[in-house]
Amino acid sequence: MAARGLLQIAPGRRVKLNGVEWTIEDVQGHLGRLSLMDGDGRAETRSFRWLINHADLRLLPQADASRRPAPASRQPRTLADLTGDQLERTRLRVAHVLEAETGFREGHPARALPGEPRPAYDPDRTTLTQRRHAKAAETKAIPRPEAVRCGLQHLSYRTLERLSGLSGDSLMLACADGRWTRRLSGHRSITEEVREAIFAVKAECRERANLSWAAKHRLMHQYIHERFPAFPTEKVPSRWTLAHVWQEWFGPGGARARYARTAEAAAEAAVSGRMVVHRPGQVLVLDSTPMPVKLRETVFGDAVTATLTLALDLYTHGLPAFRLTLQSDTSVDVAMLLRDVMVPLPMRDGWGEDMEWPYAGVPADVIAEFTGHKVAALPFFAPETVTTDHGGPYKNHDLVEAEQEIGCRILPARVLRQTDKFAVERQFLTLQTMLFEHLLGFTGGDVADRGADPERDASLTLTQAEHIIATWIVRVWQNRKLGEYAPSWAPGEDHSPNTLFAAAMEQGGFDLDFPEPSFYYKVLRKHHVKIHPRRGVKILGLWYHHPVLDEPRFLQPSARGGKHAGTWVVRSDRRDRRQVFFQDPADHETWHTLRWRGLPPEGEVPAFSDKTADALLTHVKANNIKIHSESELLEHLLEILGSVTPVDQWPSQAKKKAGKKQRIAHAREIARAQAAAADRPTTPRPADEPAPAEMPAVWAEHARTIDRAIDADRRRRREEALAGTRPVAPATLHEALNRRPMFRLPPPESSEADTTVREDAT
Repeated sequence: MAARGLLQIAPGRRVKLNGVEWTIEDVQGHLGRLSLMDGDGRAETRSFRWLINHADLRLLPQADASRRPAPASRQPRTLADLTGDQLERTRLRVAHVLEAETGFREGHPARALPGEPRPAYDPDRTTLTQRRHAKAAETKAIPRPEAVRCGLQHLSYRTLERLSGLSGDSLMLACADGRWTRRLSGHRSITEEVREAIFAVKAECRERANLSWAAKHRLMHQYIHERFPAFPTEKVPSRWTLAHVWQEWFGPGGARARYARTAEAAAEAAVSGRMVVHRPGQVLVLDSTPMPVKLRETVFGDAVTATLTLALDLYTHGLPAFRLTLQSDTSVDVAMLLRDVMVPLPMRDGWGEDMEWPYAGVPADVIAEFTGHKVAALPFFAPETVTTDHGGPYKNHDLVEAEQEIGCRILPARVLRQTDKFAVERQFLTLQTMLFEHLLGFTGGDVADRGADPERDASLTLTQAEHIIATWIVRVWQNRKLGEYAPSWAPGEDHSPNTLFAAAMEQGGFDLDFPEPSFYYKVLRKHHVKIHPRRGVKILGLWYHHPVLDEPRFLQPSARGGKHAGTWVVRSDRRDRRQVFFQDPADHETWHTLRWRGLPPEGEVPAFSDKTADALLTHVKANNIKIHSESELLEHLLEILGSVTPVDQWPSQAKKKAGKKQRIAHAREIARAQAAAADRPTTPRPADEPAPAEMPAVWAEHARTIDRAIDADRRRRREEALAGTRPVAPATLHEALNRRPMFRLPPPESSEADTTVREDAT
C-alpha cells in the first residue's frame, strides 16, 4: 500500500491518485463505496478496496488551518549522522538495555564479558520483569552528572519495555538522543521581506566585486528600508545570521568574482556538465610552462631558460609528445607538437629492447615497415578534441587551420580556469618532483627557493635535456602505476598508461593513420603575393627566388579566384626566414624552397627569425639607407648579428650582463632554425646542384672578430690576476758579479759555462 499508517476516509479528505488531486465528497460505508471529485468537477464512484490497493495513493494534508502543518519530509536517520562520542554513548545505553533483556551486555551468552551474568540479571534465576526493575533501580542510583552524561537519567521500566521489540541498528537509533539529529527548523527572523532582500543582494553581488559581509548586510538594510518602509528595523537579521543563511542557501562560495560569473554563465548555457572520456585520443590537453632547469646552448654555452610544452592524453594520462624551445612557443611549435602526437617515436641511442613497441595488438614489425625505423614504446594516435588555454600561440589562426587539417575539434578552457585542464597542470608538478629536481641547474618553484647560482650549476644542453625527458617518459612514466586516475571499469586492478592503451586497442582496435609529409607546409603562415618576373616574390619585406619561378607559366597571374584573385600562395616559417616554400600548382605534392636573394649562392649564413628580420628592416628604414641589391642588405644583417660582440661591448670594455642577453638571443635564433629544419621533410639534393661551398668571407671575418674578443677577454683576466703583485725584473750582469769576489776560483764541480762567464768578466 502506498500510503503508510491509517487511512482516514471522510468527506472533505483530499487524496492524490496518479498525480491528480481528488476530494472525497461522499462516503457510503454500508455499500463500501465513496464518491471522488477532481478540480474540474468530474465525479467518480469507487470502492474502498480499489482506493486502498491503489498503487499511487498519496494523502494530502488537511485543509483545516487550525491544525498544525505537517513537518517537512526528510530522509531517515542513520548511524552515520552521529559523531564518535555520540556513538559511544549510544552503545553504552544499548548495553544497559540488552543486559536487562538477556542478562548480557552484548546480548548473547556466547559473547559474555568477564563477570557476566551478574546475580541481579542472571536469566536462569530471574525473570524479565525482575531484570527490568533491577535495571531501573540501578540507573536511579547512578550519580546525576554521570547519568546525564550517559543519558540514563530517564531509563525507566516502561522505557525498557518499549525498547524490547527492537534490535540491531533500530535499537541503536532508538537509544540515540533525538536532539543530536533534530530537524533543521530554519530561521524565524527570515520573513518574506528579508528573503526577497537577500535574493536581491545576491543578484546585485553577481556583477560587483567581492563584498564583505558587512557590505552585504548594509545592502540588505537599504533594500528593506526602501522597498518596505513599514518593516521594523529591529527585525532585520544580524550580519552573522545573514552569513549563516547565505551559506545554507547559496553554498560556502569563496570563488573569485570573475570565476563565479563565468561559472554561472556556463551553467546557464548548459555547458558545465561532466564529460566522460573512454578512449585514447578523445581529449588531448596542451599547455606550456617555463622549464624549471637552466640549460646551456651549444653555440655560446650561456645558461638559458627553455619552454616546455606537453601534450597529455586525458584517458590514459600518457604523454605522447612534448617540445622544448629556447623561447616562448609559437603556433608552428604547437602545430608540430600535434604532428608528433600522430607520428611514432623512433628508437634512440642507448635505448634497449625493453623500450621498444610493446603492444600486442599491432606488431612492431608492421609499424617499422611503415615508418622505416624501430618504434619506441610510446602511443601515437590522431587526436579528436584538443583542449588548450587562451594563450596567444593557441588562439593563432594558423594553429586553428592546422587543427582543422588534422580533423580535431577545439575545446578551449575557460579563461583563468586551471581546473578545466587540471591533469596537465598536475603533470608539470609531477615532472618537477620526479625528474627536474634531480638535475643540475634546478631553479625551484619560486625565486625565494632558488639556489645560490643555478646558472653556474647548469650543465645540460638543450639536446641532452630533450633526450633525458624522452627517456623518462618512455621508461618511467608510461609504465608507472596510476593512483586516482585508474579506470572506473577495473576496480582493484593496477594500470599504467601503457596498459590502458593496450586495453583500448583490444576494445576498439588501432588505426595506423600517419600525417602526410606535406603537413609541415600546410600549417605555415600563408602569404598571397604576385611573382615578379626577375626578382621573385616579396614576403614581409624580403625578396625570395627560385629558378622555377622563371618558367613561363609563372609570368602571368595565378588562376586563383575569390578574395585573393590572381595571387600565388607562399608559406613562411617564422622561426627561419632564410627561405619560404611554394607549392607547385601542377603537382601538389611538390614544394619548392625559395631562398632569400641576399644569401650567398653557394654558402651558409647564420639563421635569423622574423624578429631579426624586422630589426633589419627597421634599421634600414631608420637610417634612410638606399638598398640597390640584396647583397648590400646582407651586410646590414651581418652588422645586426655581429652586434653580439662589438668593440664597445667586449667583456674587457663593458659589463658581462649586457653581452649575455644578446648572446642568448643569437642562440635562440640558431635553435629555432634547427627546430624548423628538423620539422621539414627531408628532400634529396638534385644531382646537378653543387655542394655547399666554404663560409663566405664576410661571415669568416665576423667569426675572427669573435675570436679576437675572446682573446682580449682572456688577456684581461690574466692582467687582473697579476694586479695585486708587482713583477720583479731580472738582475743585471753588474749586480750578478758583485754578489761574490771576482778573483775567487770556481769550485771543481762548477759547470763549464760558469768558467766561461768569469773569463769574459775578467
